[in-house]
Amino acid sequence: MPYYYGYGDFLANNIYCILLIPVFLLSLWAQFQVSGSFRRYSVANRRHVTGAQAAEAVLRAHGVYDVPIRPCRGSLTDHYDPRDNTIYLSEDVYASATISAVGVACHEAGHAVQYAVGYGPIRVRSAIIPVTQLGSKFSFILLLVGLLLYSQPLFLVGILLFSLTTIFQLVTLPVEFNASRRAIATIEDSYLLDEDEVRGAEKVLRAAALTYVAALLMSMLQLLRYVLIFLGRNGGGRRGGGRE
Repeated sequence: MPYYYGYGDFLANNIYCILLIPVFLLSLWAQFQVSGSFRRYSVANRRHVTGAQAAEAVLRAHGVYDVPIRPCRGSLTDHYDPRDNTIYLSEDVYASATISAVGVACHEAGHAVQYAVGYGPIRVRSAIIPVTQLGSKFSFILLLVGLLLYSQPLFLVGILLFSLTTIFQLVTLPVEFNASRRAIATIEDSYLLDEDEVRGAEKVLRAAALTYVAALLMSMLQLLRYVLIFLGRNGGGRRGGGRE
């Protein structure tokens, strides 16, 4: 086995580990911020608006009337499912008249509005979901086989498939930010919360958005690691000739 392969992998892994520390800390901090902000603002809002009522207000404000709002089990499991065109709100949000519940519910309703109006990034994200699922399913297999067998073609295909996941997460960022902007704008325009309460809802949504930023950075870092290994092996192969 050519010794430069091991050195290329060693260098790539060391760069990865050095950069991993701040990204990992950011991910932990983001998760802490989400749970902490949600708990902090899980206090009754003065207008007694529940999460379900807030989501309905966002839909009405944008002329969307065919999206059901249903409860689901779990904590922070809120989501909009485009497959059945339904907003699902967790137990802590659906019937809760808290600042956090209003912010989270309005955000999910913002996603429903994005689909209804044909928001560009959400259409792109929906279009690449099938290939992204394919990439996530097979990329690690090809990367592992490519590493073990020192097969650069297989390893490159694995990198390309893995990059689809990174692209998906990159497209997700504007989708999430836009849904939050729609949520806050409707909260203010429809007077769902008082002015000081709106700031609390913004903090909850800002913390949630940070988790998507952290996920993107983690994916980009992993992709960088694979690219460095690939380039290191190619460069080493050219420099080393046929040395054993």
